[in-house]
Amino acid sequence: MSVAAATGSGTGPDPGDAVRSAIAQVSEGLGGRIPDLAVVFVGAAYAPDLHMLDMMLSERLGPRHWIGTTTGGVIVDGSELERLDCLSVWAACLPGAQLTPLRYESPGGGGEPLELDAEGGTSQDAGEMALASWPDPPPGARGMVMFADPLAFPPDAFLLWLDQARPGLPVSGGLASAGRGNRLLLDGQIYDGGAVAMAIGGDVRLRTLVSQGCRPVGRSYTVTRADRNLLQELGGSMPVRRVRETFTQADATDQALMRSGLHIGTVIDEYKESYDRGDFLVRGVLGAESGTGAIAVGDVVRVGQTVQFHVRDARSADEDLRELLGQFAEGGPQPDAALLFTCNGRGRRLFGRPDHDASVVREILGDIPLAGFFCAGEFGPVGSRSFLHGFTASLLVFDHPAEGTLST
Repeated sequence: MSVAAATGSGTGPDPGDAVRSAIAQVSEGLGGRIPDLAVVFVGAAYAPDLHMLDMMLSERLGPRHWIGTTTGGVIVDGSELERLDCLSVWAACLPGAQLTPLRYESPGGGGEPLELDAEGGTSQDAGEMALASWPDPPPGARGMVMFADPLAFPPDAFLLWLDQARPGLPVSGGLASAGRGNRLLLDGQIYDGGAVAMAIGGDVRLRTLVSQGCRPVGRSYTVTRADRNLLQELGGSMPVRRVRETFTQADATDQALMRSGLHIGTVIDEYKESYDRGDFLVRGVLGAESGTGAIAVGDVVRVGQTVQFHVRDARSADEDLRELLGQFAEGGPQPDAALLFTCNGRGRRLFGRPDHDASVVREILGDIPLAGFFCAGEFGPVGSRSFLHGFTASLLVFDHPAEGTLST
């Protein structure tokens, strides 16, 4: 049986009217059926009324499980509502699915985020603390939807822990984006920190896509000296010198983009013969170290890794999303429904017009039920691991499996 899903939204000064409208749309779209899973995205203006909204969702829609977060803007079908007085609800009947709600506390009960060591791991004490308090996803999980508080919860450390606990398990979702009033919802409970997740397994196929919106410029280099997130030598030369070489060889358009914001990508699969868009995990260049020619980047780097500088603009982001969605559409069945997690630096800020990411997804994948939110950081897999990204569009697609195909 296929996945049956529906979406609804509401806006305006009265949160009660907004949630009634959204639930009525969803209920009509599902033909009155009780959904197995509902995912709720609540604008910051409605955060003080979450208990009322949560109760109405339970009483009027009655999903078996539900998960949600507060946000600075929501997505529903082909529209992106970049406002605070709004909400969207996505709900689905998932025949044969196994759903497991998971609650993850911030280590130490909401204190400072975990520090990563030089190898990208956590300290022994912090790691033991996390292992003691974080529940493993069930063995049959094919993926997770996860929302987290951006202020105290340590997403990078969590994803490293998860990669050890359940290697290869894809995580989709994002960091709440409603400011200091962030709240997280999970099966009738409302939390003001940590993270919530829904593990999904059973007879449903999940597919993921992460569009980082960047393209490589210049040539690739091998890291020949590094210390944590400080690149000290690229291909036997100072990194600042490599930046200058790349800039000199670039055309006027790319030079302007490099001036406005330079990024760097680390190759995911070192066994490939050549590298192109999508072959990198992209991070920002944070600055240069005076006197040494080293540059700081937004991730731990290691000697022997291959890196290449990247640029980002609206055109690159549009091309990247369209290219990946095109490959996605050709590589599998027609999707039944999807969740979209896009950066709060995209939308009108990046594209200069509303609805870009949502409309492109529906243009290429069809008029599927689609909902999501503008994140303060997006979860999504690149290669065999999930990461926290910025400026990305991360998509989780639900579709019914062909007989005998239940792979993620």
